[in-house]
Amino acid sequence: MDIVDLHDPQRVNRTPDDTVILFSEGSFTQDEFKVSKVELRLYLEKSDEKLGNYSLITSFVETDKGTVEMVYDEGYRGENSLKRASKFLTSNLGISGLILRSVISLRGKTS
Repeated sequence: MDIVDLHDPQRVNRTPDDTVILFSEGSFTQDEFKVSKVELRLYLEKSDEKLGNYSLITSFVETDKGTVEMVYDEGYRGENSLKRASKFLTSNLGISGLILRSVISLRGKTS
């Protein structure tokens, strides 16, 4: 089962402008879900002369029971928004919270 947990799924109905893989080597289990991949995806949606690019950053989690893509952050975040978001996640143990949110979403859709 593939879940796009966004108000408007069409926002991510294309190839991302950039991605950062946070986890892809091996797998581990969260509850009954075997997680094999975690990444952040950047979609540039519009540009403003003064504010710069409007960034939609999503998390993408792949498990043995399906995938989940959901909003992580969005807005006019300036240059290197994806790199800063990934650095924040990896330095503050945010990956575990992101995975847990995704597993909860998958569990809700599969039950």
